Amino acid sequence: MATAFNMSSLGLVTAMQVFDEKAAAIASLKGAIEARLREGLARRGRASLVVSGGSTPAPLYDALSRTDLDWSKVDVVLADERWVEPGLTGSNESLIRQTLLVNRAQAARFFALKTPAASPSEAVQTVSERIAGAIRPFDAVVLGMGQDGHTLSWFPDAEGLGDALSADAGLVAAIRAKRSDVTGPFTERMTLTRAALDGAHFVALLISGEDKRATLRTASGPGRVDAMPVRALLRDPALDLQIYWWP
Repeated sequence: MATAFNMSSLGLVTAMQVFDEKAAAIASLKGAIEARLREGLARRGRASLVVSGGSTPAPLYDALSRTDLDWSKVDVVLADERWVEPGLTGSNESLIRQTLLVNRAQAARFFALKTPAASPSEAVQTVSERIAGAIRPFDAVVLGMGQDGHTLSWFPDAEGLGDALSADAGLVAAIRAKRSDVTGPFTERMTLTRAALDGAHFVALLISGEDKRATLRTASGPGRVDAMPVRALLRDPALDLQIYWWP
């Protein structure tokens, strides 16, 4: 069962739905995304879905993959990507291909963020042109949040973060994370920008656990956006952001 939580008490411009368990949160979010995709198909003849990596949304993607939609008219766009080849550890593209782009959803048109370029900075123009082919504004967006307050690949004080959060940015930005807990090839990322999300019809922040709820409370307080980049979403009254949380 979901309980609506008024986030205005935390100084936020969004709302949080609190669930007793993960299965209930996933079922509710799956229904919301399906509704937005159907609306997009009816309105424009095509629909678009932005998806994030990680283990948390995997059951959501499995449920969506079995949904009876005309997936051949749905664009699936990665929110962000580690600069590793598909098939290797850490590849979000591989995760999405294995969990979402199967069953009925295998007919969807997929927009990956990785290219053969040596670094994300060398691929920004190529990937921007690629993403420009997806239907926008996006109908539904699925995001997560780290304990450091990052979302997408908007890491605190990362190189390239200014480009990612700028209102004048292109659709994607190259990121080099500086945090000590982001090591090896995972420091190099490609991410959708805040500008790419402009006008999105539905943005879901999917989180769980008391530690993430504590992070959310901290992010709701005063402080720099580049110190906890999820604030770029939480403080934006123009964004239709919904938070899905369970213990």
